[in-house]
Amino acid sequence: KYNPKLNEEMAALPGFTGVHPLQPEETVQGCLEVLVKAEELLCEITGMDQMTFQPAAGAHGEFTGLLLIKAYHHSRGDEKRTKIIVPDSAHGTNPASATMAGYSVVSIPSREDGCVDLDKLKEAVGEDTAGLMLTNPNTVGLFDKNILEITRIVHDGGGLCYYDGANLNAVMGIVRPGDMGFDVIHLNLHKTFSTPHGGGGPGSGPVGCKEFLRPFLPGFMVKGPQSIGSVKMFYGNFGVVVKALAYIMTLGREGIPEASSNAVLNANYMRVKLSDVYDMAYNETCMHEFVMSLEKMKHDKDISAMDIAKALLDYGIHPPTMYFPLIVHEALMVEPTETESKETLDEAIEVFHRIYEQALADPEALHSAPHLTPIGRPDEVTAARKPGLRYTWE
Repeated sequence: KYNPKLNEEMAALPGFTGVHPLQPEETVQGCLEVLVKAEELLCEITGMDQMTFQPAAGAHGEFTGLLLIKAYHHSRGDEKRTKIIVPDSAHGTNPASATMAGYSVVSIPSREDGCVDLDKLKEAVGEDTAGLMLTNPNTVGLFDKNILEITRIVHDGGGLCYYDGANLNAVMGIVRPGDMGFDVIHLNLHKTFSTPHGGGGPGSGPVGCKEFLRPFLPGFMVKGPQSIGSVKMFYGNFGVVVKALAYIMTLGREGIPEASSNAVLNANYMRVKLSDVYDMAYNETCMHEFVMSLEKMKHDKDISAMDIAKALLDYGIHPPTMYFPLIVHEALMVEPTETESKETLDEAIEVFHRIYEQALADPEALHSAPHLTPIGRPDEVTAARKPGLRYTWE
């Protein structure tokens, strides 16, 4: 996603970089106004009532949101709710966060259409259900048309609904998680709202909630008796919030939904243009991303998703997400953002076609790709198990 230089300039203003969180409040009113304004706008976009900026990233936000759910049930003396329901297409951090929060995870299978199986959900919901974690659109890029039914089932069972905001880029300004029935949400400011995603951070994963969860929110200056306590020092990664606020205020009420619409348009354009040679896991109108399956090519030509991804490097293209979601074999998940032009999309599409033709004509060459990068293909297994974290001069 494009990160406007303007946002960086705003975050680098001396009035923001030269402050300390322990200064007297009257000397940091501008910074506090940024937090208040960002909270107001993000609550409007998500349909939440209050937000905390303490969490440092998406997974940290998940953990914080789950602690809110846990504190809510505890406040009611409802200690029997020990399970969190997570669809099998979820981000891997969802079950990990639930486990860290002390919950057992119940996995719900997806139907053939890639969405939640309602019958399996109904079977899973019971008196021990603390909540549901869900991404919508989901990780195969589809908006679950049964979302209101899904959240109703969980609520009727006494559980709460948690929205993983990782895919908000497809719907921001168009539909709101709060209106879908979600009680708590985390956002990836370092992704959806343009501040650099990856590269070592820092990130920001603010958590928003409905009014009834407000007493449990973490705090710095003032904590209520039911607060879960601080989850990070002071106010969180403040500079990231400044960048996100600059992004929101620059785009405004019309620009935010336009960004989502363009992300969806770009994804569907690429999906249709590539579906003549690549198998789509779900070849229907998607949201901001689509998933290709190289399973048939792997079977017929022994060309894997890894081979295609490595070959893209020779054309100067950063590979898409590989082998995720896990419910799609040999998956490549492509997420062109709203700021990609038709020209760059056409260039990427042409490269994918060239690599496909190469896979048919000379599959062996793809097994050793990339060939033009400073470093060739490393031994992935050894690199993961025995990483060389420093260079030794001989």
